[in-house]
Amino acid sequence: MPRAASRRRMLTATAAVGLGLLTGCGEASSRSPGQDPARTAAPSPGGAGRSPSRGSGTPGPSGSGSAAPGRSGSPTPPHRRPELPRGGRELFPRYRLVGFCGLPGATALGRLGIGDPGERAAEIEKVARSYAAGREPLPVLELLAVVANSSPGPDGSYRSRTPAATVRRFHQLARRHKALLLLNIQPGRASVLDEVKALRDWLVHPDVGIALDPEWEMAAGQVPGNTYGRTDGHELTGVARYLSGLVKEHDLPEKPLVFHQVATSVVREQSALEPQPGVALIKSADGIGSPGLKRGTWRQLVRGLPDGVHTGFKLFYEEDAKGSRLMTPKEVLRLKPRPEYVMYE
Repeated sequence: MPRAASRRRMLTATAAVGLGLLTGCGEASSRSPGQDPARTAAPSPGGAGRSPSRGSGTPGPSGSGSAAPGRSGSPTPPHRRPELPRGGRELFPRYRLVGFCGLPGATALGRLGIGDPGERAAEIEKVARSYAAGREPLPVLELLAVVANSSPGPDGSYRSRTPAATVRRFHQLARRHKALLLLNIQPGRASVLDEVKALRDWLVHPDVGIALDPEWEMAAGQVPGNTYGRTDGHELTGVARYLSGLVKEHDLPEKPLVFHQVATSVVREQSALEPQPGVALIKSADGIGSPGLKRGTWRQLVRGLPDGVHTGFKLFYEEDAKGSRLMTPKEVLRLKPRPEYVMYE
């Protein structure tokens, strides 16, 4: 189910426009063109290396920090370990994740960027219920936090970082709806692990995870939109180790690490992928096409799946329906193995 080259060019061009014009769900950006938002706006009052405090614009992880001392003679409240948005500390097999992907102001990049974000979050809740199938539905907002661009930018990285104000707004939205926030990374020529580390202040929260889009991970001389990028099992394991360290350091619940895969060439040396404590690895089958084509790609991509790796499936509201139709939840749930994360773009 390869994506047409014209669509890839449209996506990278639209991403650049969306980041430049609408960076905060209707809130104008306060940074100048080309300025790195990671340096101009701190994601949270907590600062790097420590969890954001309670009472800030984005609540800190439940149970983070020390309890305030009570009145003289009163017992100290028991420490409460951070949990997932709807309870518990492990994602699977309790939950099935269902979400929308996108970026505000860039409608071509997915459903999450269309219209009012609050309405989209409510819509995700309804869609998620249709995928329960014996599990508890857990809605997901997959926000494009790093977007590949067709131009190099001032640092030659071919990527733009979504401003902290936008990430904060969507984190607050996820909190209101008891949903997970996944920060999607399309790295361009930037280092994947460096982009993940730049999001540390968000990742210390118990309801924030990472989604990687290695299709947009370019080698030297490659330009996003002209060719497929790629990653490998070693690099994915390195990201998982970093997240596992955060989980241990902050006593966080299990943290999702999704990697979307549109073709077998996009993820090399899959056998080198090593699950890490506290991290739920999810391989999401990407690609556009009819139900028959998507099922064929699914069978190809899940073949030889390493132990401990969960499965995900990606649907496109518009592109899948062109010349065919969108797969129904019942059809998706008939896939073997049954997807544990279903994402709509």
